[in-house]
Amino acid sequence: MCMQSNGSRKVLKLRTAGRRFSMCLALAMAAAGVAGAVEGGGSVYPLGAETVLPGNMPGAGGTVIAEFTLFYDANELAGSSGRAALPGFHLRVSGAALKVTHNWGVHVLGGRLVSAAAEPLEYVHLTTPGGQAHKVGFSNADLETAVAYNMGALHWWYGFAVYTPGFSYSKTDAVNIGQHNYGTAPEGAFSYLPNHGKTELSSKFQYIVNYSDSATHYRSGNEFVWEYDGMQNVTRNLAIGGNGYFYKQTTNDLQNGSMYLDGNRGRNLAVGPEIRYHTHHLVLIMKYQKDLLTLNRPVGNGIWFELGVPVGRSRE
Repeated sequence: MCMQSNGSRKVLKLRTAGRRFSMCLALAMAAAGVAGAVEGGGSVYPLGAETVLPGNMPGAGGTVIAEFTLFYDANELAGSSGRAALPGFHLRVSGAALKVTHNWGVHVLGGRLVSAAAEPLEYVHLTTPGGQAHKVGFSNADLETAVAYNMGALHWWYGFAVYTPGFSYSKTDAVNIGQHNYGTAPEGAFSYLPNHGKTELSSKFQYIVNYSDSATHYRSGNEFVWEYDGMQNVTRNLAIGGNGYFYKQTTNDLQNGSMYLDGNRGRNLAVGPEIRYHTHHLVLIMKYQKDLLTLNRPVGNGIWFELGVPVGRSRE
């Protein structure tokens, strides 16, 4: 029998726990959200990032630069029953991301062709019974192509996103930044702005298909994501309301082609208030999201700060 020292056992426990529960904060950018029960406990997409006018694209020839900042803290890891699965669990994530969206002004299927790209930078600190670990690095990049439309108060689009593997990854590390797999997602969003734009009802939907991690031969289950918000102007420039997301992993995690544990499917509902302020051509956002109805993922609270800046002039 091979004997291990206390120190080597502590490192082994930390690596095992860290691989299962490390977080991915990607920004679409936006920004970064803590994700479901896929490999490492993270998703290629930052959940809850895009709740602010998600269906509203820049006009023909226009460009918007968005910045997302997230601070997330969780003191519980929910298991398949919804109860705490790991005593002594504590996760802190902070991240920032830039997303650039451009409307090419090209007519496609009755709409306009739009492209977007986002890249998040994040810091993760994980504490488990096995010890502590932390890392800083770039997470999963997001590349999107869409066709955008608008008709009066209704703005909407549909498209396709590609998520690339994170830059900072090692299968032997206790904590990693981002997922080490590709993902693709059909997606769409709408923003309904009645009352001369003083009211907003918005949603974004996507279905993420994950592919295998070449380093670990682990394939995370597919993920359905619905992000939403409802806002009302209380002054000319200030709007208040609520936001959040619903996350549901729809297929099982696989390891070497076989189901991992009980499938390790994640679920979460996040809700909270949102404040939006327009000043000249800038949009400033602050929002809060609290995790509810959680399965196989951390249970915590996230605070977002977002900024939108139009660049150049739209031809519309």
